[in-house]
Amino acid sequence: MATKKTTSDYSESSIRVLKGLEPVKQRPGMYTRTENPLHIIQEVIDNSSDEALGGFAKNILVTLNADGSVSVEDDGRGIPVGLHPEEKVPTVEIVFTRLHAGGKFDKGSGGAYSFSGGLHGVGVSVTNALSTRLEITVWRDGKAHDMAFADGDVVEKLKSRALGKDEKKSGTRVTAWPNAKYFDSGAIPLGELQRLLRSKAVLLPGVKVTLLHAKTGDIQSWQYDQGLRGYLVESLAQSTSAEPVIPLFEGEQYASADAEGFAEGEGAAWVVAWTEDGNVVRESYVNLIPTSAGGTHESGLREGLFGAVKSFVEMHSLLPKGVKLLPDDVFARASFVLSAKVLDPQFQGQIKERLNSRDAVRLVSGFARTALELWLNQHVDYGKKLAELVIKQAQSRLRSAQKVEKKKSSGVAVLPGKLTDCESDDITRNELFLVEGDSAGGSAKMGRDKEFQAILPLRGKVLNSWETERDRLFANNEIHDIAVAIGVDPHGPNDTPDLSGLRYGRICILSDADVDGSHIQVLLLTLFFKHFPQLIARGHICVARPPLYRLDAPARGKKPAQKLYALDDAELTAIEDKLRKDGVKEGAWSIARFKGLGEMNAEQLWETTMNPDTRRLLPVSLGNFGLEISQARFNMLMGKGEAAARRAWLEEHGNEAEADI
Repeated sequence: MATKKTTSDYSESSIRVLKGLEPVKQRPGMYTRTENPLHIIQEVIDNSSDEALGGFAKNILVTLNADGSVSVEDDGRGIPVGLHPEEKVPTVEIVFTRLHAGGKFDKGSGGAYSFSGGLHGVGVSVTNALSTRLEITVWRDGKAHDMAFADGDVVEKLKSRALGKDEKKSGTRVTAWPNAKYFDSGAIPLGELQRLLRSKAVLLPGVKVTLLHAKTGDIQSWQYDQGLRGYLVESLAQSTSAEPVIPLFEGEQYASADAEGFAEGEGAAWVVAWTEDGNVVRESYVNLIPTSAGGTHESGLREGLFGAVKSFVEMHSLLPKGVKLLPDDVFARASFVLSAKVLDPQFQGQIKERLNSRDAVRLVSGFARTALELWLNQHVDYGKKLAELVIKQAQSRLRSAQKVEKKKSSGVAVLPGKLTDCESDDITRNELFLVEGDSAGGSAKMGRDKEFQAILPLRGKVLNSWETERDRLFANNEIHDIAVAIGVDPHGPNDTPDLSGLRYGRICILSDADVDGSHIQVLLLTLFFKHFPQLIARGHICVARPPLYRLDAPARGKKPAQKLYALDDAELTAIEDKLRKDGVKEGAWSIARFKGLGEMNAEQLWETTMNPDTRRLLPVSLGNFGLEISQARFNMLMGKGEAAARRAWLEEHGNEAEADI
């Protein structure tokens, strides 16, 4: 008997391949902000800025047209219009219609852009995909070249013509009509656009950036001959009336060709001001891209300033007895503008708000510390004034910390013997790592910062405590040790426990990046959710994310050899794809898989998992589920009599479990 064929057959035709710019149209939020179209216009502005950064453009003009479109024009070299040697279509067409295409992937010494912000390779192709129409005019090679797109597709092929009477000889103009259906609001926020354009002018001394309102004829221009200094002085005057306690500290340094571990030209420029009161101004950039969420370059500046001030204070014996300086003491009253140049920056997500490149900490820190140490010792009087401000900040911090000082009375005698405690009394800063296994605990002890990080190794898997009565919890040694170490008694969701004995502001679960490690994570999360719910509610519980792979990449172009880390298989694939795009031959890199935390040496564990500047730490919260739904979900997953319901749920939703819990 023949079976009836249904429309739900799973065959080769069921697999849909998204070509060209279709992925952007299907999931625009993966490639850009969707609150408004500013970010897709910023991609075009970034291209003009990169031309100016390379010294090829002196003017950038942004026009808000009366019909809702936006034009961005520069007097740079003009996008290449000849046939691409491999694709055999005009290069300008490839730039606007293909993801991961552009001059910024060419990192060799002959590359068009040694340093640029648009390194994800999505850039203006996303602008094109999310615009109803996009028009380009390129002035290059003594001619003008015009082209037009609609919804990402070519509608007017590239045509060349003679230059008009008043037309420029080189440059690019892009006019885009953002498609309102992809955005929550079709209006571009004027204030954000103005701040963006002003920041470009700041970071490109001598370059004139102009905003023209075509409807009203209003023109705004920014040009900063003093660059970062002029910008910070102006911003401080607007945000605070307080005068800096010492003259502005400014510097600029870039790696030479023989610099170990960095590419030639990598480095940073900065201006820092310390004030006693008022608001602080903090802005940072990587290759002209604003990094509003900060990142590792800001961490490097913080580390460098702290190292220099601490060295000066110790050299001149200025520190009062009983006072210990911390990085926040130096950084708390610091305003700065930081502009870093990184050859191949790794950003968090496609919208580039935060720099994640681990090497940037060492890069900026080394340059800033050396420069500030030299400056302070050349200006000792100013150095002592800065030291006075910093010490005052430290004393204020210590007074605040004494109000919530961790208990040291009878608590010390009963602390678990395998707990390696930290030195600090400031529980808002202290961290406890619950580490899977004694061998990993050994690496964590050696790799930690003993000032504020404590280690408690756990032997084997923790008891599933979901159905364990509260008065029976301490029969389990591991749970007993955890409770005593953190200084809080077990409690219920509706209780108001005494948290005055809490000894650590952050309790981090640190387990292997494998299935067993995930199981230990779930058992510990069950313990905290069931018996210490207030610690979750108040944001004290986190999950550390150690990498599963280490990839040793060879030198490529200007980029030196690197050690890259991947959390999982997906990240490993993304890193390998990036190396291939950089021209690294298949097999030229080596991959090591960490079987467990114990295989990491102390330095690797610190760099990837414990260093607050470079680690990835997930805070634990109930999210949108609420208490009742979360309790029901935990009961189904962890309850001893729920095997049938658990199996049914896993069969239906197993692939969603990680995102759902």
